Amino acid sequence: MPEICDAAILTTAVDCEIIIGLEVHAQLLTKSKMFCSCSAEYASAPPNSHVCPICLGMPGVLPTINQKAIEYTVMTALALNCTIAEYAKFDRKNYPYPDLMKGYQISQYDAPIGRHGWLLVETDRQKKKIGITRVHLEEDVAKLTHCTTPEGESYSLVDVNRSGVPLMEIVSEPDISSPEEARQYLMKLRSILQYLGVSTGNMEEGSFRCDANISIRPRGSTEYLPKVEVKNMNSFKAVYRALDYEAKRQQEVLEKGGRLVQETRGWVEAKGVTVSQRSKEFAHDYRYFPEPDLPPLVFSRAWVEEIRSRLPELPDTRRDRFITQYGLPLYDAALLTDSKAMANYFEDCVKLMADSSEAANLHRKAKTVSNWLLGDFSRMLNATNTSIENTKVTPRHLVEMLDLADKGIISGPAAKAVFEEMFLSGKRASDIVTERGLSQITDSSEIERTVVEVIASNAQAVSDYQAGKQQALAFLIGQVMKATKGRANPNMAREVLMHKLGGKQNV
Repeated sequence: MPEICDAAILTTAVDCEIIIGLEVHAQLLTKSKMFCSCSAEYASAPPNSHVCPICLGMPGVLPTINQKAIEYTVMTALALNCTIAEYAKFDRKNYPYPDLMKGYQISQYDAPIGRHGWLLVETDRQKKKIGITRVHLEEDVAKLTHCTTPEGESYSLVDVNRSGVPLMEIVSEPDISSPEEARQYLMKLRSILQYLGVSTGNMEEGSFRCDANISIRPRGSTEYLPKVEVKNMNSFKAVYRALDYEAKRQQEVLEKGGRLVQETRGWVEAKGVTVSQRSKEFAHDYRYFPEPDLPPLVFSRAWVEEIRSRLPELPDTRRDRFITQYGLPLYDAALLTDSKAMANYFEDCVKLMADSSEAANLHRKAKTVSNWLLGDFSRMLNATNTSIENTKVTPRHLVEMLDLADKGIISGPAAKAVFEEMFLSGKRASDIVTERGLSQITDSSEIERTVVEVIASNAQAVSDYQAGKQQALAFLIGQVMKATKGRANPNMAREVLMHKLGGKQNV
């Protein structure tokens, strides 16, 4: 029977707190599956083409353990500050789903690889340590595709390619207190997995999946009310919206005198609601027992420490280094290091610039690179749905463009136009500048001729400026830049305008 809470014990105006625990499943980037030699690169493969008797669940076959998957799981557990067990084992988790080829899943129950870790998240400049209950290893299931005939009849197709792919589960403690904390936790966790190189962390492709357990209780109470498991969330935004909706739904149930039940609910993105799917299972419903075909795992302390020594620089450490080494603000450093690829690109650019500049200029140039990456570069990546790994603009080409702007060869507006064409075409900045004639005008006589024309055709703005309205000067400078298609040196244009207008009294 599901757990039931009698809301009669609560008042309609009760102030409740939110309690959230997250279960994250991350596919590991191994070449082969967890318990057989089939390729784990199934995403673009034809259905049922990466299969064998083991992952098809045929009778009498014997699984073997993927050592690289074990190593990746230990790496992740260490990065999450977990204690690595000296002994771990695999178990059979039994449940009758159509996507489970054997009728059971090989997982880990009472002897996982990692326990008692934590992850630090930050919301509204407040740091909070979220406990990690366990990190364990299991196999993924097959994929169902639900179809409908022209006559309206429904049927499902089973693609076994995904069955048996190594799947790491990371279970948090119920320490998360809001949908925003949950989102920050997931973003931080995905970043760590990407830095380790153990998973792509792509939620849209299903390589990083999240189930959330959420409940509410009167603030100050120590008792847990029935929890609801929420599934079918395939983006960070969806996780936030689903948890926000579910917390409000549970609160409303209590305020109306209803009863909460322990159940599984699915998130319906199009409607923005959760819907009941089934009563929530308990551990005994799975009838766990030790996997008889696989030996237990015994981890020597020397091997664990050897893996620890190979851990890469992780996001928080890299963020702090960016602040001290490059003089970046916390905001810039946090955004840049959230993505390993973005952080690598930034450092590649800064190293190229540092090779030809004095150390005193390092912070200034690092900030310039940061401004471009977090500004126009990110805008173009988002607009074209391109990852930074696949951009046509190499770090060397971006640095070349920034050098042209720094030397005054192209103006700020011209630099933006040059960058956009670089991004779309892959051409070098110098070639674009030459082809489009975008080099900055620094000839004072040429700028003076344009200024005279602008003054003659904007009598009202001239009058406003001479009457003391400083914003009129900005307008006139803009007209000079427009007339020269952004090529005039803006500082020279300002100086010539003020001289022509007799603007000393207004400086």
